[in-house]
Amino acid sequence: MSGKMGRAPYRTWFDGLHPQAAAKVATATAPLELGNTSSVKWIGAIGEYRIDWGPGYRIYLAQDRTDLIILLGVGTKRRQAEIARVKALFEEYKARKAAVARPRGKR
Repeated sequence: MSGKMGRAPYRTWFDGLHPQAAAKVATATAPLELGNTSSVKWIGAIGEYRIDWGPGYRIYLAQDRTDLIILLGVGTKRRQAEIARVKALFEEYKARKAAVARPRGKR
């Protein structure tokens, strides 16, 4: 989720990383920016990209037509809680997108 449609939990998380960890995450996620999702494990509509470094970083994303939406980055392995939060973020993203697409006066 980006600034255009609201808050950006991934950016907030990434900006708080130690510089070495941020470099590892940026390098590891470069293929995602090119659309390569071969290393992503899909759990329904949510994708989990694992980075085997440090505490076991994970990047959670979703696909919106041809766009990959990076929803959340985490540095823990509490998977169930993470996935529930990511699903909520994706629902929030879709609601914000629908609200932006709706013509004024039709809310």
